[in-house]
Amino acid sequence: MAEPGVTEGSVSPVFPTVREVLALDPVRHGAPRLVAGETGLDRPVRWVHVAEVPDIATLLGGGELVLTTGIGLPADDAGLRAFIGDLAAVGVSGLVVELGRRYPTEVPRVMAVAAARRGLPLVELRRATPFVRITEAVHALIVDAQLHELRAAEEIHQRFTELSVEGAGAAEVVRQAAALAGCPVVLENLSRQVLAYDPAGENAELLLDGWEQHSRRLRPAGRTAYDSDSGWLVTTVGARGQDWGRLLLRWPARAGLGDGRPVGTPPNRLTILVERAASTLALGRLIRRDAEGLERQLHHTLLTALLDHSRPVDEIALRARALGVPLERRHLVGVMVRLRRDTPAESGAPGEGGPADAAEAGPARLRDLAEAVGQALREAKLTGLTSPVDDQAVGVLLALPEAATEDRALAAFAAALRRRHGDQPARVLIAAGSGVASPREVRRSLVEARQVAEAARRDSRDLPVFRLPHVGLAGLLHLLRDEPRLQTFVERELGALLAHDAQHPREQLLGTLRAYLEQGRNKSAGAVAAHLSRPAFYERLARIGRILGVDLDSVEACLSLHVALLALDAIRTP
Repeated sequence: MAEPGVTEGSVSPVFPTVREVLALDPVRHGAPRLVAGETGLDRPVRWVHVAEVPDIATLLGGGELVLTTGIGLPADDAGLRAFIGDLAAVGVSGLVVELGRRYPTEVPRVMAVAAARRGLPLVELRRATPFVRITEAVHALIVDAQLHELRAAEEIHQRFTELSVEGAGAAEVVRQAAALAGCPVVLENLSRQVLAYDPAGENAELLLDGWEQHSRRLRPAGRTAYDSDSGWLVTTVGARGQDWGRLLLRWPARAGLGDGRPVGTPPNRLTILVERAASTLALGRLIRRDAEGLERQLHHTLLTALLDHSRPVDEIALRARALGVPLERRHLVGVMVRLRRDTPAESGAPGEGGPADAAEAGPARLRDLAEAVGQALREAKLTGLTSPVDDQAVGVLLALPEAATEDRALAAFAAALRRRHGDQPARVLIAAGSGVASPREVRRSLVEARQVAEAARRDSRDLPVFRLPHVGLAGLLHLLRDEPRLQTFVERELGALLAHDAQHPREQLLGTLRAYLEQGRNKSAGAVAAHLSRPAFYERLARIGRILGVDLDSVEACLSLHVALLALDAIRTP
């Protein structure tokens, strides 16, 4: 049978509450009556302490349920008020007074008033009860709960170890975390975009509605912390000093203590769970990167080795020369060829083939494209290396006799490929990097070609060959949208303004800044574009400058902000 709270999703704290303690048989035997402090009944009881001295508060650490007969308590009202005040100040969970020895029928009214004012549960035991039975019962409950926590922690460790070994994806890790916790779990990147989530049975639409603004309000201190106001337990995801996201688990506080504070923090096992899940996500990302590098090193061609630096350049050049493709003293140009968009079958669109069809069609299309690229090279009488470099693209390294032939060679190759891929030539996209003069610079040309191909994939123009000037800054930023360093740059430049807009949804200053920058820092034109009067527009610009701590009359500052805005648009664009 599954452990409660582990696989079935209940969330109970390690320690029992005052309410749960009052329901125990040894306590019920004493005919308990709550005199004051009903709002504090859900406080956790960390320990039970028997005390008969008025200054016991100095020996307590908070969370104790204090048992007393009252024989040592002060006789005056001021002393009783101070006694209750000291207990409340130190954070005890409650006070239980056995009637009979000091107080025959009821506790003094001054005690009840003081406890009510401080929200401290005050309970009378109207029948004599051995305190040892109460302490034994409560301590057994605490030990049992702690044992339960240890078992839960062990299952968490085993579950996420299995996920790490299996190489589970982010969605599966998040799903398992939500199942273990019984709480909604969300994985986001540094730009507050949701990468994966599991609502744990709750309404997903409500969970994610306005997520970015909501997430920006969560600023817990430390790598793992609980935001009691929102009820989210947050931990940072990353490894090797590179953070790339946050994992959030919602555990709302169950009640208040009468002074606005929540009932404690999430149980320790949830903190362990969210940190272990974050570690699994970070480790999985590292393993996938390493596995890809190893796979390329073992199975891909010399072209892939050049792209990934998985072999010494001199060795690659030697082997390439043996294959009849000399790289020394040649003008080298990296080229990427890919289909412009995924076909319906590849995306599993309804009525166009499902995932199984896509699994078969994708590699087949890549093989056909690679064959067409090789034939186009031969037809254009060009020398070079060619190979699939990922699941979508075929790479080419042209080895030309001189730089002057670059444009002519690329045009001949593009024309030959279009003829070979004559069914729908507009679907074939060719991108080229800058030419280089040494094999040691080849990777730069290949990476540039790959970046241009990615950026041009949604470009509607039917150019024979796309080069870097064709995609511009917006295209480059689109390529880098998943790069944590770019997301960090956006947060550094615009984070304060985005946080302000999240706090003031009716007054979006980001649009004002965008209008100002897009109109070339022309305030009058910016006011017209923003549909604001010039005084209102100028006042908003002044506030933006104060929020961001920048001078909006500075060309350099505005250039940085404009790049950050373009990057933010790229990040937010699917």
